[in-house]
Amino acid sequence: MSEEVKYTEDNIRSLDWKEHIRMRPGMYIGKLGDGSSPDDGIYVLLKEVMDNCIDEFVMGAGRTIEVNIKDDKVVVRDYGRGIPLGKIVDVVSKMNTGGKYDSKAFKKSVGLNGVGTKAVNALSSYFKVQSVREDKIRVAEFSTGNLMGVTDAEETTKRKGTLVQFTPDVDIFKAYTYKMQYVERLIWNYCYLNRGLIINFNGEKYTSENGLKDLLENSLNEETQYPIIHIEGEDIEVAITHTNGYGEDYYSFVNGQYTTQGGTHHSAFREAYVKVVREFYKKDYDPQDIRSSITAAVAVKVMEPVFESQTKTKLGSAEIEPGGQTMRAFVLEFLKKELDNYLHKNPATADALLKKILQSERERKDLAGIKKLARDRAKKANLHNKKLRDCRTHLTDLKKERREDTTIFITEGDSASGSITKSRDPYTQAVFSLKGKPLNSYGLTKKIVYENEEFNLLQAALNIEDGLEGLRYNKVVIATDADVDGMHIRLLLLTFFLQFFPDLVRQGHVYVLQTPLFRVRDKKQTFYCYSEQEKQEAIVALKGKSEITRFKGLGEISPDEFKNFIGEDMRIDPVVLGQEAAISELLSFYMGKNTPDRQQYIINNLKVEKDAVEDTEPA
Repeated sequence: MSEEVKYTEDNIRSLDWKEHIRMRPGMYIGKLGDGSSPDDGIYVLLKEVMDNCIDEFVMGAGRTIEVNIKDDKVVVRDYGRGIPLGKIVDVVSKMNTGGKYDSKAFKKSVGLNGVGTKAVNALSSYFKVQSVREDKIRVAEFSTGNLMGVTDAEETTKRKGTLVQFTPDVDIFKAYTYKMQYVERLIWNYCYLNRGLIINFNGEKYTSENGLKDLLENSLNEETQYPIIHIEGEDIEVAITHTNGYGEDYYSFVNGQYTTQGGTHHSAFREAYVKVVREFYKKDYDPQDIRSSITAAVAVKVMEPVFESQTKTKLGSAEIEPGGQTMRAFVLEFLKKELDNYLHKNPATADALLKKILQSERERKDLAGIKKLARDRAKKANLHNKKLRDCRTHLTDLKKERREDTTIFITEGDSASGSITKSRDPYTQAVFSLKGKPLNSYGLTKKIVYENEEFNLLQAALNIEDGLEGLRYNKVVIATDADVDGMHIRLLLLTFFLQFFPDLVRQGHVYVLQTPLFRVRDKKQTFYCYSEQEKQEAIVALKGKSEITRFKGLGEISPDEFKNFIGEDMRIDPVVLGQEAAISELLSFYMGKNTPDRQQYIINNLKVEKDAVEDTEPA
């Protein structure tokens, strides 16, 4: 008989504020991550600090924010009113303490529960808060939430406002790196939603004059069918256009917070937009045809917003304010007036929109028959082949809370897919095996997605035929050899995604797996090196007495070793679209006919590798 487990007063334990945050960081900042994804914890920490600065700006106190990030140190300085000096320690270290519980002071604030900066404090190895107010300054310093020291209020000539400096704790976030493109995107969003705000980030100035219109203009990677529709009302702003691409692309915000997972305002907009368009043209077009290729941004301001998590990525509020108008009614009322008026006053835009709807309708009807055949083929293939080794999160109802951690590796060849399959976490990691090189889909219509077996099965595996709402994996990782053939396969897959499913890339789901080029080891230590420089450093560390193996392909890496490369320390590079060129121009340059411009680009950027390294060589 097993020994009885005692349950007494000694089993009851109370955690103080910082212990609870450090023990359960996911409750406060979502996932931890290493900085390779825009929703990783280190960006949430930055956002929590900046949200307070934005609230000051909204209240009319300070129009400039300074942000500096170097290595792992973050400094944020606003010129608002400054934290009341007597509460400088409490507001960053005492739960349920803050200035936003009084709705008169912060009517439509982002953060209302007084948790944000406390989480930043508790999860930082170093945290400093400085407040300048009424010509006096006070500074408090912490380490992992523990107060290290606080100064008395002293006279100063510095400008009023608050400065926060923090360094994320490596014991919590492991090997993290701030990716500047993600920080820039966060800063731009603040500017788009707060016209007149100036943010100086690492010496560069960011500001916006036209709000969401600027957001779409700077984010679009496709030519538009008509000029951007930009309409505004009290507590709501909307920008809309259509491109030549596929899918639906939305940017939704609440009180300045980028709600990446949408919510009630996002759903209300999609529904109201279809209703208003139908009424304007006096015809019940299919919602799919009305919204196909749409790119839109919607921002609302809500009294006491309710989000579905502390990270505020999805709005749950059904009403604009407690006991007030529903979100659906509010958005519909606005669009029925402003969008309808806009279309009546701009007949050229109305004609272009109608043309796009009719084009989408024709394409949908043309594809109807072949889509049914393709679905049947995909179902049959899934029963009889092993192209997709799914993860148990989808195969069973177990571990539902881990679905945001799901990853699918797209690889080529039986040996590579076999190694990954044996090494993966079967609960959250799936493997899709390509058969040879994919087709170059540049310039082809979406019909090819259903006619080509590889594309059809990949689309079915991801479940993205009707948009990203059904996407089965949060990360889509291209895992190919680091040679010419592997690079070509990578490029062909990216062409496929950008051509037919650009939202998958735009919304940060596509990554490229880094795998080591060399293994350097002696009898006691082993180093896996991702570059020539890392190899040389490993040789020095082992004092020159080492065996060097060059991996020529993923299939040469044993499953036992592969576990090191697709686990917690997995190195993946996000595929991020810049603003330099439209998707059509990028694909035309890289995947179109062999133009003189591309020939010259290849010549200018060609790197000749001296492939004189044997499989195993002594140093």
